[in-house]
Amino acid sequence: MTLVNPATAPRAAGSRVSDLELRRRRREKIGAGIRYAILCGVGLVMLYPLIWLIGASFKTNQQMFSSAWFWPSNPTVQGYIDGWETSTPYTFGRFFWNSMCIVIPKVIGTAISSTLVAYGFARFDFPGKKILFAILIATLLLPDVVTRIPQYLLFRELGWLDTYLPLFVPQFLAWEAFFVFMLIQFMRSIPRDIEEAARVDGANTFQTLIYVVVPMLAPALISVCLFQFMWTMNDFLGPLIYISSIENYPVSLALRLAIDTTEAFNWNEILAMTVLALAPSLIVFFLAQKYFIKGISTGGVKG
Repeated sequence: MTLVNPATAPRAAGSRVSDLELRRRRREKIGAGIRYAILCGVGLVMLYPLIWLIGASFKTNQQMFSSAWFWPSNPTVQGYIDGWETSTPYTFGRFFWNSMCIVIPKVIGTAISSTLVAYGFARFDFPGKKILFAILIATLLLPDVVTRIPQYLLFRELGWLDTYLPLFVPQFLAWEAFFVFMLIQFMRSIPRDIEEAARVDGANTFQTLIYVVVPMLAPALISVCLFQFMWTMNDFLGPLIYISSIENYPVSLALRLAIDTTEAFNWNEILAMTVLALAPSLIVFFLAQKYFIKGISTGGVKG
């Protein structure tokens, strides 16, 4: 019979537990390392076109197609200089200004109108509310192509062609049902007790919305504005339909104009201006990233 020393038994058991804990931690570290390596690899594959775009903007046309490596051996900013001047009487700065003339009122109109409509649906009961909400959601399933011709005929009768009005005026009438629905979902996660306390203190409905609801709605509103900003900067079909004068072109049409002007494309100029066109959306996204993620994650929670 083997005798076990009672003094060493607890230490042996503790040693076995310690070894198991070390092995578990080692497996967790290895698993985490594998996951991060896979995520980094997938992220690099997804980001490589953007990285190549930035690197190619500093190449000449000859260097661009001679190597798949993203960074040039002899970087040059000539593509940015020539691309900024464009082949028109206007510089690319004019086209950026035109884009801002569309983006800023469109974002403001979307934020104001979507908040008002969403607050009405989320907090008030009125006849036909369910029917109107069903119609609102149904418009999400309606392709934009279906409404293009009626919209064009309407704006032509109003004399708005070759202006920016067709591109942002509808947003002041809660045109984007997606944003209204998103804000409704976010408002349902806000307790009504806070609004009722404000009304007890003498605040009316409008004051409650402005001073109580809107501050709590800030993450969702930032998400709405960010979505609208990026979508408008990338919009090509809308300006193509309604704007005909080169002096009124936004950035999206100006990039296409650079391709149409000559038979031999100066790709370094086009890619350089594409990088500049992407820069505002990327800057705004990374500045508002925290609020954007919070607004998206909270928007699907019901209260």
